[in-house]
Amino acid sequence: MWDQRYNEAGFVYGVEPNDFLKSECSRIPKGGRVLCLAEGEGRNAVFLATQGYKVTAVDQSAVGLKKAQALAVECGVEITTVVADLSHYDLGQNIWDGIVSISAHVPPSLRKDLHRQAVSALKINGVFILEAFTERHIYMTGIGGPPPSSKELFMSLEALEAELKGLEFLIGIEVERHISEGKYHQGDSAVVQLIGCKTT
Repeated sequence: MWDQRYNEAGFVYGVEPNDFLKSECSRIPKGGRVLCLAEGEGRNAVFLATQGYKVTAVDQSAVGLKKAQALAVECGVEITTVVADLSHYDLGQNIWDGIVSISAHVPPSLRKDLHRQAVSALKINGVFILEAFTERHIYMTGIGGPPPSSKELFMSLEALEAELKGLEFLIGIEVERHISEGKYHQGDSAVVQLIGCKTT
C-alpha cells in the first residue's frame, strides 16, 4: 500500500514538517541523534537535519525513503534511511537524543511494544515527540488518519501515557486543529500531541 501511495507524483504529505514537531523540536538536545518512526517521504527527518540533528528515518517503504533522500539532497543535508518493518526493527538501548512519531499508526500490540522500546532507546534527557489522530477524527471534516473501520489504530492520551511509562510528560493533550500536509492530511482534525522526556 505505502509503496503505491508514495509512487504518486510529488510529495503526498508535502515537504514541510509537521507543525507540532516544528514548534517543539528544540526540546531535543541540540545536535543530537534523532530517530523518525514511519517517516515516509522524509519531510520531518529532513527538517530536523536542517536544524543540526543527526537523523535516522525508518519506514517500510523503499519508495518513500528514496524520495526522502532526494529531498535531503535538495535541501543540502544528509539523513540516514533504513527500510524496515517496525515489527522487526530494534530501536536499541540508550542511543537516541530524540524519537519522533508523527502519524505512525500501527496495530495496538505493535504500538505498545514500539513505545516500550522507545523509552529504553532514549538517552537520559532524551525527548519523545508524537502527534497522531484520535478516534474523534472520524467525526471531523478533515482528510487523514486510519479508516473509520480500523478504530484500533487511532491513539488516545490515556493509552499513550500508559504505554510510555518511564517518561516525564511535558505536553499531553487531545486537541482539534487544522492540518495542511499535502493531499492526504488536510482540514479540521482531531489529534493527540505528546512530549515526554526521559529523566532517569
